[in-house]
Amino acid sequence: MKRLPITGRTLALIGVLVPLIGLFIYVALRSGHLAPVPVTVTLVRNLSISPAISGIGAVEARYTYKIGPTVAGRVKIVDVNVGDRVKAGQMLGEMDPVDLDDRGIAQEATFKRANAAALSAEAQVRDTMARYAYADSQAKRYEELLRSEFVSVVDSEAKQQERLAAEAGLASARANLDAARHELSRIRAENEGIGKQRANLRLIAPVDGLVVSRNANPGTTVIAGQAVVEIIDPKSLWVNVRFNQLDSSGLAPGLPARIVLRSDSGQQITGTVERVEPLADAVTEETLAKVTFDSTPEAAQVIGELAEVTVALPAVEAAPVVPNASIQRLDGKIGVWMIDDGRLRFTQTKIGATDMDGLVQVIDGVKTGEKVVVYSQRALSVKSRVKVVEQLPGITQ
Repeated sequence: MKRLPITGRTLALIGVLVPLIGLFIYVALRSGHLAPVPVTVTLVRNLSISPAISGIGAVEARYTYKIGPTVAGRVKIVDVNVGDRVKAGQMLGEMDPVDLDDRGIAQEATFKRANAAALSAEAQVRDTMARYAYADSQAKRYEELLRSEFVSVVDSEAKQQERLAAEAGLASARANLDAARHELSRIRAENEGIGKQRANLRLIAPVDGLVVSRNANPGTTVIAGQAVVEIIDPKSLWVNVRFNQLDSSGLAPGLPARIVLRSDSGQQITGTVERVEPLADAVTEETLAKVTFDSTPEAAQVIGELAEVTVALPAVEAAPVVPNASIQRLDGKIGVWMIDDGRLRFTQTKIGATDMDGLVQVIDGVKTGEKVVVYSQRALSVKSRVKVVEQLPGITQ
């Protein structure tokens, strides 16, 4: 085999290519996908944290009053509008009585007639009592005269018969009096019922409140129980909040809360968990809770508004903690990237409580003092090379 002669030009070309190839390899290893990924790290600390949970809810009134008629009818007057403040006992509107006033007048006349009949029956009882008393005394006198043989047996029996007739008349009079009194009671009850129906046509505010809905206008026909006006108690506002069931362990009444209304641009309002509903939402897998305001806001401005609620849960025992940003998911597994002797490895972990400072308890998988990756310039893999830096551009530690 014939060897090619190595000339000076070949050596010069090799002398140029070798540095270029070296420079290419150096650049490839220092930048691009083969370059080390800049990362920030932190040490696993053993701390006791105060976990917190967050949820979204709407501002509601604890007490809402739907005011309407007890019978079907037509609206006659509505004196208030949405946003009006009302006082307890204030008339909000009135239903058309139709013939109820005429029925009341007729029932009043019937009542007076029944009352007169009862008085007449009482007088009849007094009259028959007097007749009976006289017949009884005469019968007794004739009994004594019969024993003395001053009168005949026939005369004495006649007086006894008169006494029996008077006694029957008294019983009949008393029965008529009882019937008259029962009739009077019945008519009185009907009269009171009509009076209550008439009173129920007046729509009265039960408490001091705020009108939030006007559901009917004059001339509108409504059914029994349909609300014409709705008012709320502005001092009874709370937030109906939904929390993820997975995070709601430890949620209980009395815990402090921070409320941020959507209209307040991040301004926090302190509150307290009033109660945790015993019935959760099985569809959305959420726990429901009511959170009250420590300082009640203006109801007209916030009723129905969405709010973000954060509840501070009781502190948990000390355990290894890492920043929330260090928790990653790889191939469906949750864990952290750890640096051990300059080498990168992914460790599957079991996480626990999380606080509002971004710290997460790691129940299993890491130990205190180990290094974990917090932020990386790009996604990591088991083959990635890393370079530890103090801070990454554009990321706040």
